[in-house]
Amino acid sequence: MKTGNFLLVLILLAAVGSPAQLGAQATSTSSGQAYPAKTVRVIVPFPPGGGTDVQARVIVKEFQDQLGQNFIIDNRGGAGGLIGAELVVNSPADGYTVLYTTATLAINTTLYGDRMKFHPLKHLVPISFVSTTPLVLIVHPSVPAKTAKEMIQLARNKPGFLNAAINVAGSTSHLSAEMFKQLAGLKFTTVPYKGGGLSMVAVMGGEVDFQFAEGLLAAPQLKAGKVRALAVSTPDPSPFFPELPTMTSLLPGFVSDNWFAMYFPAGTPGTIVATMNATVKKALATETVRGFAKREVLTLVGSTPEELGAFLRSEIARYGEVIRKGNITIQ
Repeated sequence: MKTGNFLLVLILLAAVGSPAQLGAQATSTSSGQAYPAKTVRVIVPFPPGGGTDVQARVIVKEFQDQLGQNFIIDNRGGAGGLIGAELVVNSPADGYTVLYTTATLAINTTLYGDRMKFHPLKHLVPISFVSTTPLVLIVHPSVPAKTAKEMIQLARNKPGFLNAAINVAGSTSHLSAEMFKQLAGLKFTTVPYKGGGLSMVAVMGGEVDFQFAEGLLAAPQLKAGKVRALAVSTPDPSPFFPELPTMTSLLPGFVSDNWFAMYFPAGTPGTIVATMNATVKKALATETVRGFAKREVLTLVGSTPEELGAFLRSEIARYGEVIRKGNITIQ
């Protein structure tokens, strides 16, 4: 599960507890049958057809093949992923409800603050990190900057002149734009859209100047010459965009991406967590999932529950600092 410095964070940070500590030990379900003994519901807290939903369906199919039991996707979109996550938190801790979510879980913890009815570090049990996709700094071809360094200088020379598309308020696209402002000392306008597809169209049409776009959306437009890429947000050069420098090489500490991970409700037995963790890792090693990941510009990760717990803790702190410093709020 080595993916450069990104995963080194998982290993070095303090863990939030082992599966055995997070739930009572069990070797079977309450009925005495081996887990899983019935259909497992996988909550995707976003609408059908989106990147998270499509990815979950591919991987869940591998779970079914491995364990011989049905895994069904239940889309519960709304509030940036909070509605679906809260549903999982309030579900029985018996291993039959799983949350398949994204980096928004870490962002929302600070963004919604006291309005959140749960805390992910207390009310969810980590299963495994699944995958990550880079964000790419793209610009409309009319923008004179040919490198990220030139882009920074252009924005500094013309405060408030440039504008940036963001997918939706509170997204990794939004937080990346805010990091750009804070770390480079820039002033520009952020323009929210209702999703990554619409914001990409805005950049291609010259409605806005630039965006931090998910790699999957950026790749075909780069190939077609409709936008120009300047850098990636990952800590190390991306295998999907090897020619691009990292933002952190220009602005130390600038690291962002969209990541995907799985959780159970708190109190789920440790042996069930361990079973699902092993199942995820086997799924990520299959040719089907590996081929899908390559097409979708995803880096497959896999982790222990402890590593995911430590990583989530670090992401909450990191994005929380950006949100507080930028005084970002959700109405």
